[in-house]
Amino acid sequence: MSTDVAVRVEDKLFYNRYQVDPGRAHIKVRPHTTPSPQLKALLKACPARCYELNDSGQVEITVDGCIECGTCRVIGEASGDIEWSYPRGGYGVLFKFG
Repeated sequence: MSTDVAVRVEDKLFYNRYQVDPGRAHIKVRPHTTPSPQLKALLKACPARCYELNDSGQVEITVDGCIECGTCRVIGEASGDIEWSYPRGGYGVLFKFG
């Protein structure tokens, strides 16, 4: 018997935990008035949906919940749109199952 239950990525990400490093975000978005095409791409490319548009039309990031996959680093670091570094030891994503 097959059950066709739709499993969303968000449902699976719920199992991960994130140890926040207060005041030391490992990803920073360059200040901008109009988002570049790379920043706009991050709105859809980030599997954890950490990027969003604010009320002023600028791209912001919430690093809580980042799975450190490097997608944003590939898309936005070379253009200077983001600064990316690994979190300090003991901080960042904590994978519960794997």
